[in-house]
Amino acid sequence: MVIDSAAIKDRFSPIDTRSLVDKVEANLVGLLQQKKLKIGDSIPKEIELAENLGVSRTVVREALLRLRMMGLIESKKKKGAVLTSPDLFGIINKSMNPHILDQDTLKEMFEIRLVLEIGMADLIFNRIVPNDIEELYRIVSDEPPAAQYHLFNIDHEISFHGKLYEITGNETMKKFQKMLLPIFDYVHNSGLLKKQPALKTFVSHKELVDILQHGNPEKFRNGMRSHLENHFARIFDRD
Repeated sequence: MVIDSAAIKDRFSPIDTRSLVDKVEANLVGLLQQKKLKIGDSIPKEIELAENLGVSRTVVREALLRLRMMGLIESKKKKGAVLTSPDLFGIINKSMNPHILDQDTLKEMFEIRLVLEIGMADLIFNRIVPNDIEELYRIVSDEPPAAQYHLFNIDHEISFHGKLYEITGNETMKKFQKMLLPIFDYVHNSGLLKKQPALKTFVSHKELVDILQHGNPEKFRNGMRSHLENHFARIFDRD
């Protein structure tokens, strides 16, 4: 007799291998959504949650602990546990140590930073003011006059590119940049990317400021792409 494996598969549903705490955690998130609670609202007490979900208070307590670690809830005096807006980057930052990330992840984080800086031209041009231009010129005044053979300097990157992120007015991008720079610096010096035998001249920081003063978003995007060209060349392993 030949057993039809497809027929057997149709008769059985996949076994849910999640732990009870995993299931309660997911149900808790769903329950809070159903109640349409807002940031600052108190969530139901442990005993009420345990009764509604049909589990012990110990299981509920462990699930709530996970939500606290995720930054979804916190304890308030006289209010108990309340919903909060999680600090996403605070959570992510705990695992953004380049020494514990695999090589593929490190390379992808390196690429994310390049794409972000090319893509923020419109935000910068929409929000930049004359004082920002003056400060950028001050920042680049002590840098090498030509960008040839100069690929990456962490101090210059923090000062110049950090100011660009500040100009965007996007707090989330600013936080992300602070996390990405150590990754960028690590990958640059780690040997994960090809070392260029001869670096090409590219648009310098000062030239980028000139574009910000006299150009437009499209010219800045092209300038930033040129500024980052040697990094792209290393990613794509091209001369």
